[in-house]
Amino acid sequence: MVLKLINFAGSLCFLLYGMKLMSDGIQKGAGQKLQKALAFVTGNRLVGLLTGMVLTMIIQSSGATTVMVVTFVNAGLMTLQQSIGVIFGANIGTTITGWIVALFGFNFKIEMLAIPIFGLGYLLTIIKRIHKENVGHAIMGFALLFIGLGWLSSAFQMEEGGAFAQFLVTVQGYGAVSIVIGVVVGAAITALLHSSSAMSAIIITMAYNNLVNWEFSAAMIIGSTIGSTIDAIMASFGARSDAKRVALVHVTFSLATAAIVLLFFHPFLAFIDFITPGNAIQQIIYHITMLHTVEKLLGAIIFLPFTKQIVWLMNKLIKDDPNGVPTEYHLEFNERMAAESPEGCVFRVQKEMASFADVVVEMFDSLQEGLRTPSKEFVENQFPRIEQLENYTDQMQDEIVHYLVRCTHLHLSDESKDNVSLMMQIAGEMESMADGCLNIANQIKKAFEREMNFPAEDVDRLLPYFELARQFLYFIQKNIANMQTLTAEQFQFASELEEQIDEERRNLRRLGRDRMEKGGDVRTELLYIDMVRQIEKFSDRCFDVASELGKKFRDRTRA
Repeated sequence: MVLKLINFAGSLCFLLYGMKLMSDGIQKGAGQKLQKALAFVTGNRLVGLLTGMVLTMIIQSSGATTVMVVTFVNAGLMTLQQSIGVIFGANIGTTITGWIVALFGFNFKIEMLAIPIFGLGYLLTIIKRIHKENVGHAIMGFALLFIGLGWLSSAFQMEEGGAFAQFLVTVQGYGAVSIVIGVVVGAAITALLHSSSAMSAIIITMAYNNLVNWEFSAAMIIGSTIGSTIDAIMASFGARSDAKRVALVHVTFSLATAAIVLLFFHPFLAFIDFITPGNAIQQIIYHITMLHTVEKLLGAIIFLPFTKQIVWLMNKLIKDDPNGVPTEYHLEFNERMAAESPEGCVFRVQKEMASFADVVVEMFDSLQEGLRTPSKEFVENQFPRIEQLENYTDQMQDEIVHYLVRCTHLHLSDESKDNVSLMMQIAGEMESMADGCLNIANQIKKAFEREMNFPAEDVDRLLPYFELARQFLYFIQKNIANMQTLTAEQFQFASELEEQIDEERRNLRRLGRDRMEKGGDVRTELLYIDMVRQIEKFSDRCFDVASELGKKFRDRTRA
């Protein structure tokens, strides 16, 4: 009995590892393209539905899709209303695994070809010249999936199944109670496996080996719909209110769909029998797969027209987060996201880098009025805010770098590895830019407290110089938002802007020295020259960021 249990566990692990390896290979091969497609879903509910469905079909994991959705909503990359269609689509897309198993797992005996398929995948991973390592991993995962499926089928044969087989046969004789047991068993095992796709493969395998009948297998499939919500629930722990609402949408949608199907259980099964070729005994694997697909489609058809009403209900059930400007920054590393979609972790932190740039822009923009006329209003209102934001950026750098260090231990594509390294560099540069903003603010404060008034002509020269630095900052902000590499033309623009700022700095410093030589106030002129220098240092940090982004472009061009 112990040996049989070990064989079953080993076969199941092969199946799960094969699915995981195939999913990871596809995600790494696509880089962050899949995450970007998900993050930029429009408000059109049908587009969201199709995006969630296609993405889940590609990566073979509705859990990965839902975890990404929860995380992206938490990061502000998606709205709650946009996420609903994606969640519905992911539920439909997850049924593709059942069709693969039903069509290829038994009729064509693909298990016999699994070893040469695995060998082909392995060859692709070791031949570095062709750069198909991720494709190789996906092929190896596909082979392991069917090896595990074949072993699982053997473990589920009646004569080998022992007490477990007898238990299944017994509980199916309890009439309506057996349906409830099937739902509970399906939900519990799916929650433990964190994969409704794997659960559907297991149910199909058991049905193929006559361990479960049509009704009981249908009940377990319905239960797997409920159990699949575990990933979204776990991903929402400690998240913002909107992310919790996404998880609640997933749970509510799955429970409601399951309840509707159970309410009309026998008519629903009769409908599946009607639309599926063959009878439910001889062609049970196709009936199970069709039921799984139609159940998901039915839920989407019923609830998709009511996305606005669903958003309203979720807002009523889960209250908004407390208002107010945050004084502390936290960036939680989502373990579920790391397990289901490592690439999504990198894409997630890119949003935080964009937020980092936004904070620096806010600080820099706050300086303009103070430069024009150092005033009490600036000292009392703008300066404390700049101090607060500078402290906030210190926290951002610490949290983001810590997060990125953890990302370096994940299995990432080459593109994502490059982005992790790049973001570490840029985070340090932006923190230095925030320090520069505070230094300029301190100089403005000093000018007010010491009653230093810059001549009007000095201010008139300083503000256009400040605008050049602002233009450079906005240029950097735009490219950081998508971690966009600079083309040769863009880097040339950055270089010319840097040269223009350097030339203007030399002119302004010469102007200050000339006034000192002509008897101007030394303290005022020195402060003016130092302020010019601080703005130029700020621009240097912008150029350093542009250089890093440009280096990424040049490295890719050489590759």
